Amino acid sequence: MSSIGERLRNFSLVRKIVYLIVGSASYPGLAMVNKLKIKGAEQLGKLPRQNVLFVSNHQTYFADVITFLHIFSAVKWRKKNRLGVPYYLLNPFTRVNYVAAEETMKGSWISRLFTLAGALTVKRTWRNEATEVRKTLNPSDTRKIQRALEKNWVITFPQGTTKPFAPGRKGTAFIIKQNKPIVIPVVISGFWRAFNKKGLRFKKKGSLLTVTFKEPLKIDYDAPSDKILEQIMDSIEQSKKFMMMGKHHWASQKSPS
Repeated sequence: MSSIGERLRNFSLVRKIVYLIVGSASYPGLAMVNKLKIKGAEQLGKLPRQNVLFVSNHQTYFADVITFLHIFSAVKWRKKNRLGVPYYLLNPFTRVNYVAAEETMKGSWISRLFTLAGALTVKRTWRNEATEVRKTLNPSDTRKIQRALEKNWVITFPQGTTKPFAPGRKGTAFIIKQNKPIVIPVVISGFWRAFNKKGLRFKKKGSLLTVTFKEPLKIDYDAPSDKILEQIMDSIEQSKKFMMMGKHHWASQKSPS
């Protein structure tokens, strides 16, 4: 069954149908119920169609990735930093994969359907108290991502969790060292406020959702993994430096001594 699913998610027509279904259902929540602000998308049209890795912070299980797919498809139709009328769903951009936890993608029929949109499912090892043991990808997962980069764009979330300022995983740095992709940092905000953790239900309508695509990183691929990971976490604004720049920090800085 898994091999059949693998074939289906690599079949362009199947992806287009899934994009149409998921995109039509999600568009109102992104562009009508809430307000989506996009920055830096104009550079996406200049990128090659393979070996591009998007690294982003993570706020919901599905809404983040779905928004990226909307934006990529809109850019294909020459829209600049906006979605507009979603006729782009009739012929979406499907040369993209995204890294997702295998446990998450088996959670419901909706997640199983969305797997067909190009999920690269990776395994995690958990302790009984739900604490993750392994911080790196296993070899089969690494090969899976490598094969995807040879043909498509790949979206990954280095933290692997929706918890803000969680440490990044070295597996992302290993993938970068091994494949030498163009790395595009993405910073998102507002999704945690607008949606529940899965990103499938509203929490607060009228929220501002922002997606900022930064310039490609200048990476020394021969640098140690720790250094590359540190650069990645800075670029997606999830390092300790940015944690100290939060509102609570500024409030303490402004308070009288």
